[in-house]
Amino acid sequence: MRFVVRGDSMEPTLIDGDEVLVSPRAYRRRPPRVGDVVLYQHPLQGDVTAIKRVAELRPEGLWLLGDRPDSSTDSRSYGAVPLRHLRGRVLLRLPPRDPGRAR
Repeated sequence: MRFVVRGDSMEPTLIDGDEVLVSPRAYRRRPPRVGDVVLYQHPLQGDVTAIKRVAELRPEGLWLLGDRPDSSTDSRSYGAVPLRHLRGRVLLRLPPRDPGRAR
């Protein structure tokens, strides 16, 4: 599935407006690993889907952090994220649809 990145918490890896390809089945065969970029349901705002990097694997869940900590609301604010909140793993950043927006 496709997902559009909103905000700057994952810069420089992903910037606002980037589209990524997400595999919702990625964790059926293996558990998340440190370094994976994941899509997940925000633990405090159930209607929000967010994207962060797995920083630690903890018994109570995943510790997720943005690549740009000064502008990221992440596990430092709301704690570990339960595995059931994962929606998938980011596989790749898609090329911009607007050629004038290329990095």
